[in-house]
Amino acid sequence: MVRLTINGAVHDLDVPAEMPLLWAIRDVVGLTGTKFGCGVAACGACTVHLDGAAVRSCSVPVKNAVGKPIVTIEGLSHNGQPHPVQAAWVADNVPQCGYCQSGQIMSAAALLSRKPHPTDADIDLAMTNICRCGCYPRIKEAIKKAVVA
Repeated sequence: MVRLTINGAVHDLDVPAEMPLLWAIRDVVGLTGTKFGCGVAACGACTVHLDGAAVRSCSVPVKNAVGKPIVTIEGLSHNGQPHPVQAAWVADNVPQCGYCQSGQIMSAAALLSRKPHPTDADIDLAMTNICRCGCYPRIKEAIKKAVVA
C-alpha cells in the first residue's frame, strides 16, 4: 500500500512499489490527461510535477513519489482558472494532434516556476519533450506569452 498526494487529494493505492507512477495515475486513480508515449522517459508525454519538478512519470516508481506532492495536467489550473501556460496554449492554438500537449504544458509550467523570464536558450534547454507534429515554434511562442500573462 502506498499513499500518494495527487493534485492535493490523498490516494491510498494497493499497487506494487515499483509500478511506474504513470500507471498509478492513469489506471488506478483514473486521471488520464497524463499520456503514455514511449515508456522509456524519452518523449515526455507522461510529464507531471513531482515535488515541483517536471518528471517523466513512466520512469518513476510510485515508491519514489510517496510523501511528495504530485501535480498532473488536471491539477494545473487554480480556482477554475487555467494556468497561464494553458491559457497561452489556447490563445496560440498550439497543438496539432494534441497528444503530447499535456506533457509539453507541464514541462513549460515547471520551467516558468523556476525561471519566470526564460531566454530562448532556457526554453530550448528545458523543453525536451517530443512533438511528432512539429509544433515547436508555437510552443516556444506560447511559453513567451505565458510569461506576460
